[in-house]
Amino acid sequence: SLSLYQFYLCPFCVKVRRTIRRLNLTIETRDAKRSDEHRNTLLKEGGKVKVPCLRIAKDDSVEWVYESAEIVKYLNERFS
Repeated sequence: SLSLYQFYLCPFCVKVRRTIRRLNLTIETRDAKRSDEHRNTLLKEGGKVKVPCLRIAKDDSVEWVYESAEIVKYLNERFS
């Protein structure tokens, strides 16, 4: 299960969303700027309020990937 924590106008977030669109993926986007709930989750579970951040839930573990280049690399390697 994948979720993208983002700010709508952040250029690094736009880069990640373009990759998601190019790969034709369905990934929930969570606006950490407009939603206190998403912002608090990002801080509490991810450790910092920094976007973009891809939340990767696998079985019983959750991984938080913060850098846009790392997120794009992960998506390309997994879904290309």
